[in-house]
Amino acid sequence: MIVIVDGINASEHRELLDQMHRLRARVFADRLGWQVNVRDGREVDEFDSLCPTHVICVADDGAVVGSMRLLQTTGPHMLADVFAPLLDGEPPPRSSRLWEATRFCVDIHRLPDRRGPRSVSSVTSEVMIGAFEYGMEAGITDAIAVIDPIMHRVMIRSGNGPSGYVGTPKSFGKATALAVLMDCSAERVRRLRQYAGITHDVFAPPSGAVATPGSLMVA
Repeated sequence: MIVIVDGINASEHRELLDQMHRLRARVFADRLGWQVNVRDGREVDEFDSLCPTHVICVADDGAVVGSMRLLQTTGPHMLADVFAPLLDGEPPPRSSRLWEATRFCVDIHRLPDRRGPRSVSSVTSEVMIGAFEYGMEAGITDAIAVIDPIMHRVMIRSGNGPSGYVGTPKSFGKATALAVLMDCSAERVRRLRQYAGITHDVFAPPSGAVATPGSLMVA
């Protein structure tokens, strides 16, 4: 299930945020070898201090198994301040209705790499569905993300292919990065749901409480 954590309810979900930052450290620093800031086992950057929205996928036992960060493009964001060379000298796109999606990650060690419930593919799709459905409710019309060619192929295969591109691909260290646009639309969500076979509401019930690992789910 998906839990949306933002500046309003962050104090209620400190445990989920802590798990999320630990998962990010395991994925980006340990597995991918990115040069990111890890302290006390948690990956945190300067954009986490800007009250972003986190789309967090939580397993039945309360463990965080996937997440994505959403940030408005009206202020500092990664494409403008970290990946500016992708823009070929053009100003970064900025709009209150265009949000940037970053720090997408899934716990591949906990989830089997196959189709079906609680798989990498299923959690990936659930995070994407949650992000776009939340976005439509929030009045977001488009999302922008910096991805690598592997993620580009995954997106196309899952019905989540880019609706456009910004700038041109560039090499950053050992990886190639490109900036893609995605319309935040019911049609995109429909394709994602069809690909993943997800028909249920992906969000945690408003009246429920999220369990912490080792505890029980409270209805």
